[in-house]
Amino acid sequence: ISITDRFDNGTLRMIYGNDIAIKAIQDRNTNPWPDGRILAKAAWKQKVNADGSLSAGDFVQVEFMIKDAGQYAGTAGWGWARWRGTELKPYGGTALFTAECIACHQPVQANDLVFTRPFDLKK
Repeated sequence: ISITDRFDNGTLRMIYGNDIAIKAIQDRNTNPWPDGRILAKAAWKQKVNADGSLSAGDFVQVEFMIKDAGQYAGTAGWGWARWRGTELKPYGGTALFTAECIACHQPVQANDLVFTRPFDLKK
């Protein structure tokens, strides 16, 4: 549903959405996002090509945000998950790692804690 880069940590990211997320984007119903919406973000290290352009290098991680205001009421309505490296090692020793996620996403609290600006997906 979108692509992003993070120059602060040298990654490129591809963001995917489930059917509920796609419909929400098409209906312009993304703030707040509806329950059942899932976003997945896969990240790769930036690879600088000979011509100066960027492409995907080594895989870094995959992350998920799952919206369910009831189930995740204690974590701002979101379920959070992250797996690192090609071995997909789960990130976070306890469920409290979500506090780290929420703290990072606070600057976009007015956007339902979502950084991603989705592409304009036509019906």
